[in-house]
Amino acid sequence: MKNLTDSFVYLGHWPSAGSFGFNTDILATNPINLSVVFGVLIFFGKGVLNDLLDNRKQRILNTIRNSEELREGAIQQLENARARLRKVETEADQFRVNGYSEIEREKVNLINSTYRTLKQLENYKNETILFEQQRTINQVRERVFQQALQGAIGTLNSCLSNELHLRTINANIGMFGTMKEITD
Repeated sequence: MKNLTDSFVYLGHWPSAGSFGFNTDILATNPINLSVVFGVLIFFGKGVLNDLLDNRKQRILNTIRNSEELREGAIQQLENARARLRKVETEADQFRVNGYSEIEREKVNLINSTYRTLKQLENYKNETILFEQQRTINQVRERVFQQALQGAIGTLNSCLSNELHLRTINANIGMFGTMKEITD
């Protein structure tokens, strides 16, 4: 680095030998140097800068295209979701209506079933009451018959003497004998 600096200093001390030479006046040479540097940069850097700007422009356009595609996809998904929502709401309304009608049907069925059950229970109750009445009537008849039989036996025993008793037995045996002869 020291050698490079020394060579510039050495070039600055050349005697003026005509129209070519280095001007060491910084204020006079700076705008010229800057314009040369800018000119070289613009000439050679214009292609690089154009390429960078074109690449950036393409990336921005690609990003815009991708975002447009994503937006269209999102809009399509939103429409699909709205359609599914409408379909689900319709199905929910249908289920609700069907559910209400099913509940009403079940309610009517339950009322009818309860009515039939109550009717059967009423019939069973009436049959049971009738059966109990018949049983009670039969028991009363049996007791009345037993009491009448006991009364008749008591009356017969008190009224019948041994002789009358024997005559009744003989008469009955005679009747049975006659019946036996007729059947033979």
